[in-house]
Amino acid sequence: MMFIYIMLLYLSFSTCSSELAFDFYADSCPLVETMVKDTVRSASLNDPKVPGKLLRLLFHDCFVEGCDGSVLVQGNDTERSDPANASLGGFEVIEAAKNVVETFCPATVSCADILALAARDSVEFTGGPGIEIPTGRKDGKISLASNVRPNIVDTSFTLNQMKHIFSAKGLSFDDLVTLSGAHTIGSAHCSAFSERFRLDTKGKLKLIDTSLDRTYAAELTQQCGSSQAQTSVTVNNDPETPFIFDNQYYQMLLAHKGLFQSDAVLLDNAKSLKKVEEFANDKNSFFDNWTEAFLKLASIGVKTGEDSEIRRSCSVING
Repeated sequence: MMFIYIMLLYLSFSTCSSELAFDFYADSCPLVETMVKDTVRSASLNDPKVPGKLLRLLFHDCFVEGCDGSVLVQGNDTERSDPANASLGGFEVIEAAKNVVETFCPATVSCADILALAARDSVEFTGGPGIEIPTGRKDGKISLASNVRPNIVDTSFTLNQMKHIFSAKGLSFDDLVTLSGAHTIGSAHCSAFSERFRLDTKGKLKLIDTSLDRTYAAELTQQCGSSQAQTSVTVNNDPETPFIFDNQYYQMLLAHKGLFQSDAVLLDNAKSLKKVEEFANDKNSFFDNWTEAFLKLASIGVKTGEDSEIRRSCSVING
């Protein structure tokens, strides 16, 4: 039954994303997925935080200019230079994969495809569902810092603010709840959630966001208490199973232990709360929904025409 569901999903997806194909590199670079997967696996074994970084990198790429590798470009006034992207990581893994692929298939595989594959592999490598994704993306020629803030979700956003951003990208309300599950892996700097609580002049914890579990807030305060910690200390998004892609994130949400304000607001709406409860109780349901939502995420704003290219290096637009 699951196989039939996945096949119907892929058939439906292919009809609306004709630019991409599941066998795009079958002739030109048949081992590309193996090369990317081996690079991700090696990097993840050396650093268990790599999968979370790569998955987050895809979100920040696709939500700005589409899934075109524009977030990978270095330089003044590029997306990567914007302070909102200062905490992104995993760039070296994408570049390492690109170098391997270029050795065997020069000027053939885009950085955008490598990033999408690497994010997909990161989920599978940490215990999430294996997903076949279509390829054929090209790399964009535009990367501007000014495009970042209007297009990405901030951790302090309200539910309506997130709905607006997701809708603009062709993603549904259910996709929003599902893709928030990416926070089941990864970590964040204290500054991303410190506005939810503070210490008063007597050193006593004061909750600004009273929806946050007080014991959990006290634990976070211990880790993030100093001003220096705000930019130097990172905290796991999921304190229970931080390196496993599972449905623990939703269980933590129901216990009022979502790390970000943008997590907590999923409990404030009847429809999103119902979805959170469903995923918290049924990992298979979360995985099924994740497969569908991830396919949609990885196809946002795909470029295939003359406004795009195959970069020689992921960090530099071809001259």
